[in-house]
Amino acid sequence: MAKKDYYEVLGISRNASQEEIKKAYRKLARQYHPDVNDGGTEAEKKFKEIKEAYDVLGDERKRAHYDRFGHQEEAPRGFGGFGGFDDFRGFSDVEDIFDAFFGGGFSTGRRRRQSTSPRRGADLRYELEITLEDAVNGKFTHVNLPRQEDCADCHGTGAKGGSSVETCNACNGTGQQQVVRNTAFGRFVSVQPCGPCRGEGRVVREHCPTCRGQGRVVRESRIEVHIPAGVDDGARLRVTGEGEPGRNGGPPGDLYIFIRVLPHDIFTRQGNHLVCEVPVSIPLAALGGEIEVPTLDGKARLRIPEGTQPGTVLRIKGKGAPNLRGFGRGDQLVRINVEVPRKLNARQKKLLRELASELGEDLSAEGKNIFDRVFGSR
Repeated sequence: MAKKDYYEVLGISRNASQEEIKKAYRKLARQYHPDVNDGGTEAEKKFKEIKEAYDVLGDERKRAHYDRFGHQEEAPRGFGGFGGFDDFRGFSDVEDIFDAFFGGGFSTGRRRRQSTSPRRGADLRYELEITLEDAVNGKFTHVNLPRQEDCADCHGTGAKGGSSVETCNACNGTGQQQVVRNTAFGRFVSVQPCGPCRGEGRVVREHCPTCRGQGRVVRESRIEVHIPAGVDDGARLRVTGEGEPGRNGGPPGDLYIFIRVLPHDIFTRQGNHLVCEVPVSIPLAALGGEIEVPTLDGKARLRIPEGTQPGTVLRIKGKGAPNLRGFGRGDQLVRINVEVPRKLNARQKKLLRELASELGEDLSAEGKNIFDRVFGSR
């Protein structure tokens, strides 16, 4: 049996926004939820269709896949399935439905218990600007990072020195309370964060004046960062354990350093190669010779072959950026720019005319133009 179009199931247009999709889902879910319809088979079937449609359209990636391939090419995982009324994917949305319909508080308790269980600290992001020299050669540097840390005066308890932290009598330290509601649709038992302890499971009688009972303060930390040789613009470095501290004994988060390499006056980068442009004179390009060129390590000698043409790229081995994995390094690529003098004195012009004559060049108006010399007469 062919499945119904997900947009038709939710009663929305194909260009509906995510807010419109969510609004339509909530409305239909409240209408067809089996608990509201005395567990009717038709309501249960309709509710499954609504949930399945929202699972797809409520996710931008899945929605794009569905818009392109429809039901025939759906991914085998994550698009369908309904494992009973307690097996909701996207569970927070179902909680939102009950919050809106019955006044809040529908939960299995799994989500609320997170308040007293160990929680990993948040990851932090820092954008670091470095020079091309630092990117190629690597370095150790320091960054000053504001982050939340345990209060030094109360050691993260939130209690004033000398006062105690007590287990909450209202929830016996669980951080949650059961609330019973009698409605026109039956009796509902919900789990909510404990009010007296705000879901923490403990009560602080006298708050620490430094952190005002929060247990944490914002401090600027100086953190050492190693920039590996060969790092490129846009790279992401991970500094383990330098994010915000965890809660309730949980591990700290990580610090992610995003590298931005500043533009260089001379060099640009192509992979592990460094590219620069060097001007040479017409005589040097024609006759060949040696010149000094800049590198990130100082100056280097470069041989200009006889007859070098404008735009020729010459290579200096091993003067590029090192490979991050340690397999050698790139080269420096030197692009030759042959400079034509803008002002010549009479003698210089005479010499160039003599050269042109030796090369068979006719510079007069009657001489052949470029088209004639290249393609010949037609």
